[in-house]
Amino acid sequence: MKSKIRNPKSKMDIQVFPDKESLSRAAAEMFAQIARAAVAARGRFLAALSGGGTPQRLYELLAQSPYRAAVPWAQTHLFWGDERLVPPDDPGSNYGQVAQLWREHLLIPGKNYRRVLGESAAATAVTHYAHLLRQFAEDGRVWPRFDLVLLGMGGDGHTASLFPGPIPPAETSQPVIAVTADYDGRPAHRITLTPLVFNDARHVIFLVAGENKAAALTAVLAPKPDPIQCPAARIQPHTGRLTWLLDKAAASQTP
Repeated sequence: MKSKIRNPKSKMDIQVFPDKESLSRAAAEMFAQIARAAVAARGRFLAALSGGGTPQRLYELLAQSPYRAAVPWAQTHLFWGDERLVPPDDPGSNYGQVAQLWREHLLIPGKNYRRVLGESAAATAVTHYAHLLRQFAEDGRVWPRFDLVLLGMGGDGHTASLFPGPIPPAETSQPVIAVTADYDGRPAHRITLTPLVFNDARHVIFLVAGENKAAALTAVLAPKPDPIQCPAARIQPHTGRLTWLLDKAAASQTP
């Protein structure tokens, strides 16, 4: 059984589930509902996916019944919120994590996988992905308004490849940037969409599981979070919805 908290001053929901399995099933239901509504309203479903371990069960569920038949996959276009600068068949590739599972089980046209060219130089990958975003933008915009953005959160409060520390100017002016500074003792070598894109989405869903996320989650959901030390706090959709799906362990320190 889940518990639910509503913030009356914003379009934010916080939902807490007993475990990662029930969290993932709720996420699969929401994914399917949002996809169907997007196709009914606009003829396509634009989703930006997350890497990492937490969404893996969600991706497995979406490739199985009953969820597999509940999503209009032919009209679904998949992007990624961030990606490592590695080839698509590398174990660390966020694209590869999804493609290996979904290409076998789901009828998504190959061209609808809009991946980052992780095997390229950072500047080339950024230029290419910015061009893809512009292709799907409406009304002369620079990036599309995603129907759904899936995000995770690290134990340090990072999300996508937005890491704690000073916010680089490009993050506030460009839709996609390279992250090459050292992080956690080594160069990041990643490409990420920025809050400009995430905060423009119609619906952002955070998936957060595990006791090691509890302290960071409390800091991010504080009344006045520090966006420099807690990058996940930078995600505040302008007019869209923000949903946090948490397991009990992650929410253990959250009032």
